Amino acid sequence: MKLNIVLVEPEIPSNTGNISRTCSVIGATLHLVHPLGFDISDKMVKRAGLDYWDELKIYEYESFDEVLNKYKDERFYYASTKAKNVYSDMDFSAGKDEQIFLVFGKETKGLPEELLRQHEESCIRIPMGVNKRSLNLSNSAAIIAYEVLRQNGFEGLVFEGEYHNNL
Repeated sequence: MKLNIVLVEPEIPSNTGNISRTCSVIGATLHLVHPLGFDISDKMVKRAGLDYWDELKIYEYESFDEVLNKYKDERFYYASTKAKNVYSDMDFSAGKDEQIFLVFGKETKGLPEELLRQHEESCIRIPMGVNKRSLNLSNSAAIIAYEVLRQNGFEGLVFEGEYHNNL
C-alpha cells in the first residue's frame, strides 16, 4: 500500500512542515495543491520538517482536479469536520500496489462543500467534543495516516527501538 497525503491550499507553513516530517517518517508522499499560503522554501516549513526534508517525496499541483485526473483510479478519502463517517470505521486495507490518498483542506475553511457532497461516502472525520471547531491540521493528518497504516500492518515501519546508552 502506498500512502499519499494531499493538502489543498494549505495556509500555515509550520503545519505543512510538520506534515512533511510525518510523511517522511512513514514513507508517505506529500501532494500540495496551490495556491499555498507561503513559499515552499519558507524557513518555517523546512524548520518543522527538520532533517527529513531531503527524504520527502513531494509534488505540487495547480489545482485539485489535476490530482484527481492524474490518480483517477486510486482511492481518495476526504477529511472534514462536516463528514458523517468516523475515520476509524473505514476499511483502509489495501493491496501492495494500491494507493490511498488522504485529502485535507486549508486550515481556515477546510475542503469545499461541493467536493464533499460529490464524495460523501469517502468523507471522514475525527470525533471531537461538542462545539469544537477542529483539531490542528498536522495532528489530524497524523491521526488518520496512522490508522491507515495500522489497518495495513504498519508495513515497512520499524516495530522495535533500541537503547543508545548502556547504563
